Amino acid sequence: MNARLFWKALGVQAAAVVVLFGVLVALPLGDDFFDDWGFVVGPIAWFACSLATARVLSLPLAYVLFSAVAGGVAGAIVLVVANHWAGMVAALLVFAASCGSYDPAAEKAAAE
Repeated sequence: MNARLFWKALGVQAAAVVVLFGVLVALPLGDDFFDDWGFVVGPIAWFACSLATARVLSLPLAYVLFSAVAGGVAGAIVLVVANHWAGMVAALLVFAASCGSYDPAAEKAAAE
């Protein structure tokens, strides 16, 4: 586990989510939109933020998308049990932990 990469991934993903959240809230969509379409918009937004994180941190796209799925599943489970914000925290932590486990040396050795 690369602690530095964990914190970078956590920070970049959290920042991307906050910025996108701000943009979505600023749009004149209304509360009904998120009640009706949040289950679609949320995952799309999560993956879009993950793409930005992959780009900023120069991580392999497939690895980051796997991390996004892992974080999304964990977040969805916590969301069902607790609430949306607890689910978001869980999703961010699992995403960052998964990204933090990336080892470029192992990837290079596997490719040889």
